[in-house]
Amino acid sequence: MICDKTKRLSNTERAKAIVAKLSLEEKVFLMGGNKSVEEIFADIMEGKEGAHYNDSPYDAGGIEEANIPAMKFCDGPRGVVCGVGKATCFPVTMARGASFDKELEKKIGSAIGKEVRAFKGNTFAGVCMNLPYNPGWGRSQETYGEDSFHIGEMARELALGVQDENVVACIKHYAFNQMEFARFNVSVTCSKRTEREVFLPHFKKLIDAGAASVMSSYNKYEGVHCGHSDYLLNQVLNNEWDFDGFVMSDFVWGVRDTVEAANGGQNIEMCSTQFFGDKLVKAVEDKLVPESKIDEAALRIVRTLITFEEAYNSQKPVDPSIIGCKEHVALALQSARESLTLIKNEEVLPFAKDKTKKIVVLGKLGNKENIGDHGSSQVYPSYVVTPFKGISEVAKNAEVIFNDGVDLQHAKELAQSADAVVFVVGYNFDDEGEFVSENETDGYTMSMGGDRLSLELHDDEIELLNSVGPVNKNSCAVVIGGNTIMTESWKNSVSSILLAYYPGMEGGTAIGEVLMGKVNPSGKTPFVIPMKEEDLPQVDWHADEQFYEYYHGYAKLDKEHKECSTPYGFGLSYTTFAVSDAEFSADSNNINATCTVENTGEVDGTEVVQMYVGYSHSKLDRPVKTLKGFERVSLLAGEKKTVSISCPIEEIAYYNEELKEMVVENMEYELFIGSSSAEEDLIEGQLTIKEK
Repeated sequence: MICDKTKRLSNTERAKAIVAKLSLEEKVFLMGGNKSVEEIFADIMEGKEGAHYNDSPYDAGGIEEANIPAMKFCDGPRGVVCGVGKATCFPVTMARGASFDKELEKKIGSAIGKEVRAFKGNTFAGVCMNLPYNPGWGRSQETYGEDSFHIGEMARELALGVQDENVVACIKHYAFNQMEFARFNVSVTCSKRTEREVFLPHFKKLIDAGAASVMSSYNKYEGVHCGHSDYLLNQVLNNEWDFDGFVMSDFVWGVRDTVEAANGGQNIEMCSTQFFGDKLVKAVEDKLVPESKIDEAALRIVRTLITFEEAYNSQKPVDPSIIGCKEHVALALQSARESLTLIKNEEVLPFAKDKTKKIVVLGKLGNKENIGDHGSSQVYPSYVVTPFKGISEVAKNAEVIFNDGVDLQHAKELAQSADAVVFVVGYNFDDEGEFVSENETDGYTMSMGGDRLSLELHDDEIELLNSVGPVNKNSCAVVIGGNTIMTESWKNSVSSILLAYYPGMEGGTAIGEVLMGKVNPSGKTPFVIPMKEEDLPQVDWHADEQFYEYYHGYAKLDKEHKECSTPYGFGLSYTTFAVSDAEFSADSNNINATCTVENTGEVDGTEVVQMYVGYSHSKLDRPVKTLKGFERVSLLAGEKKTVSISCPIEEIAYYNEELKEMVVENMEYELFIGSSSAEEDLIEGQLTIKEK
């Protein structure tokens, strides 16, 4: 069952009574991690077998005599990071965003929730939903894409799936966390409209849906550390959004000052206690922090945890055998299949089974177990299927050869001798991911990953594609990476391009299935690929201060009339679809769109129908259009279906800076429905909204 807000609030008086019996020291004890940083990292630094970050749940608080459970933290988001050789490794969140499959994302959330419980945890801090202002952000693989509406819709389903298993879903990182190199120091600023229309609405959507925990971010907003921010935590989250759960800090460096953090609305210092504990007790005794702040934090913690624990204890306990079970691995494979995004195909894919007797896989990543970042999101599954292995398994009747492509002349000879060539290019954990410098860790971990200073492929990969690609026209570039990768410098050298993101433990299987036609690709780009990097917002990844403009991604390109290489929401199929008979309407609560979708080809397939709203009649500076709904529809060859999409009218509101509230304009809006954000892929209509 979903531990929703109503159920939690029904335990308020009971939780107050529990808290009232606690001493100040006991209440403060609930507000911090139970192990020191040295204890947590000792086994890792000593090289103990199987030891890694969060190899078992991290406890915070818990008072057995008072029947208060500890918060038992498990990280994510592509699966549970605990254990070694056990947990299911799903595709990274960006890949799952490409599926646009809300139903599947909820199932993944449920599977992850079960595995958290099997690892003896009760909190999953893997609902990552920061919006990449620039796709070079090293951890953008951990979020769903560039569009706020899409992020919120997908993240909500993950959180609900997790909480269906009576596991606390923690959403992160609140807020304005879109940089790695400067994340501990940078202060982000933006207009209030940008704040409320671009960077916060997806967080609010999750609070409205009942997410029970929030992790604050390292960075500053308007000069104040987010983990100390009275504005973000007290004013917006607790007061405006009526959040009833608890806030925890990002780890080790998320709290920098005892008094500021406690007064600012921080509830739990993770993963160890450095500024709370005895220092917080003294701050209360010295009248620097009101005890009412401690009472509020303790109430939020106790109320949330007793609700979830009692709900879980009323059910049959999860058996540890569910970790990495066949059903969960099947979900990982299905997710990988749905995420793979075909953005170019000059009638070469799928490779013809009867004519493809020899396949050459080229590129250093072709036989790498490449499942994403090696930071806090790293999952340790029992196996990983590489692209080479997956292609070999699926194309059983073909000879499949792997070569790293370093020797270009040899690569050309191999390509000439093959019936099909698959280039596997892109990134790994050294190129992008979570970044912690040695100065900040005091040697606890090594530097890796970080933000991308360029969105291009590596020079040697571009050379490989441009030199060897033209040798064999029966070619595909499989692109690995967490976000936008530029294609203009090499795309004409290959006949097809398949975006694979970081596709999880069964990713190689899915790649093989799509290339050989066993699976029809249905993924859609959750970001725009521009013609030039300069068309996107520019970021100083080492900045102390960073201003975020109102526009980014496809909205920026639309507004500035810039041509893109690949539109947002775009993806090809091995069949063709036609969208027709579009109708638009509105009732007192929702904007509605319907259309007929027909599979006009000869292969069964799945289309993602998207609804956008346009604002050309606005008196304000607003986007050309924004995504406001999407649905997957599967069709047999020749089949037709009616698709209906609705979104609440409040989704088209803007933030009125004078009134300090969201306002829906009374005007005529453009409505669009179709298969991508590109104008040629959309049917347009008009709709007048008059809010009472």
